[in-house]
Amino acid sequence: MLSLSLQIDEASALSAAVGAYERGDFRQAFSLFEELAGQGDVEAKAWLAALYANGEGVDASLASAVALYREAAEAGNVQAQTNLGAMLAMGQGVARDEAEGVLWLTKASEQGDLFAQYNLATLYSKGEGIPADHALAAKWYRAAAEAGHYPSQARLGFFYANGLGVGKDRVEAYLWLALAAQHGVGTALNALEQIVEQMSSDEKRRGVALVEAWRTRTSEVSRHARLHLAP
Repeated sequence: MLSLSLQIDEASALSAAVGAYERGDFRQAFSLFEELAGQGDVEAKAWLAALYANGEGVDASLASAVALYREAAEAGNVQAQTNLGAMLAMGQGVARDEAEGVLWLTKASEQGDLFAQYNLATLYSKGEGIPADHALAAKWYRAAAEAGHYPSQARLGFFYANGLGVGKDRVEAYLWLALAAQHGVGTALNALEQIVEQMSSDEKRRGVALVEAWRTRTSEVSRHARLHLAP
């Protein structure tokens, strides 16, 4: 177990590395993260993987990114689990393996990572490499949607509009499509217009009330550095 002084030093070094990255000094950030990763710092390994994936401060290498994400994921880093799962599912820097991708995305999803939840839902929705399961897709889209992830809100609205994995429900469809549309998700706006044409006056009233109730319950979380699978 690290002493308190060593823990503080390590945290300060990590903070300096993150600061260099945020200033756009990617070479310095890479050097600092590499040193920390060599000392076994799990979070630094996840950052270093991202630098390799994006070619920031170092020549891009998806294979190196995957290797580092795997080390960090196996040590319990949730962001690394999410990105490793996505890279496995897409075959980036590694042989495509949706089944293993699902395992890592499930680990991260169960710890509340909404980007993993979105990706996991997308894999279950598409059924590529794994059996399609719209009920599980709806479950994970809802988990991310309720946390404020706009693409998940749009997809959940689509599921309710079409009865995929959930009972067909125009009010629920209106709720999630409206929340996504107000943040610029174009596909949600188009789908919302179609749903509104089908709704009764009572359904519209209930839908508007739900949107108002949910508007302040979800936070802005669509900006992220994690990988998204295309729905």
